[in-house]
Amino acid sequence: MRRRTKPHFIGQIIASVITLGHVPALWTGNIYQGFLKRGCVPILNCWGCPLSLFSCPIGGLQHYFNLHLFPFYILGFFGIVGMIVGRMVCGWLCPFGLFQDLLNKIKSIKLKLPFWLTYIKYAVLVVVAGVIAWITMEPWFCKVCPAGIIEAGIPLVLVDKTGDIRALVGWLFFTKVGILIFVIIFSVMIKRFFCRVFCPIGAIYSLFNRFSLLRLSVDPGKCKQPNCKVCEKICPMDINIYKGPNQKECIRCLECFYRCPNIAISFATIKTVSSTVKVKEAA
Repeated sequence: MRRRTKPHFIGQIIASVITLGHVPALWTGNIYQGFLKRGCVPILNCWGCPLSLFSCPIGGLQHYFNLHLFPFYILGFFGIVGMIVGRMVCGWLCPFGLFQDLLNKIKSIKLKLPFWLTYIKYAVLVVVAGVIAWITMEPWFCKVCPAGIIEAGIPLVLVDKTGDIRALVGWLFFTKVGILIFVIIFSVMIKRFFCRVFCPIGAIYSLFNRFSLLRLSVDPGKCKQPNCKVCEKICPMDINIYKGPNQKECIRCLECFYRCPNIAISFATIKTVSSTVKVKEAA
């Protein structure tokens, strides 16, 4: 068995420190609006967060839709990241993903998520972040995003020195808080609840998993399923990696890669996977 450490957890910590690295906000409460804010990171990262140094790609996508412009830059950005690593950024970089991972460590009743619920995120992407944003010219996903309320909404209200922001608190703020509480409760009981059900960024990257440069491969000669199930038990997305190593829900955290007792899972590229297939066909 490979080492039992969790390098993706270290990656999540480093990414969180970098993306939420505007330290002066801790005592000023001011939102960073410098040069770095012109660029996006490939994860949920609220523009309005006082600590945030970068913009959110879903916020950027809706910005273009609000202006009735085609989002060439944002879609190109998603495409490049997706074609290289697929949904791996969800497992290694996303601070809100880290937040859910920590919540799920709390001892409680654990539930299995019905697979059909994972299709909701595609509706969120197309309808809420797309069609509604275009028609209303308002970034509606940002208005209800739980990552936004925990990174921006609540902190801005707490550090408001003038009282101007607190004066604006109304039904929308409390609705977002309610959504956050809902997500927190279910994230304690269900692994990566928001990622699997509602995240529009996860919906986009999931479309690239089967075609990305980096991917996983399972050696059926070494895999001891259905008697082993180690990979299935530790998977943060509750998928059966041995039934399809590049499924749309896989966030490529590599937990299965490091924990497989039979070393049946490898981290491969399109080239190595295609070479393996050719060797098997020749045999």
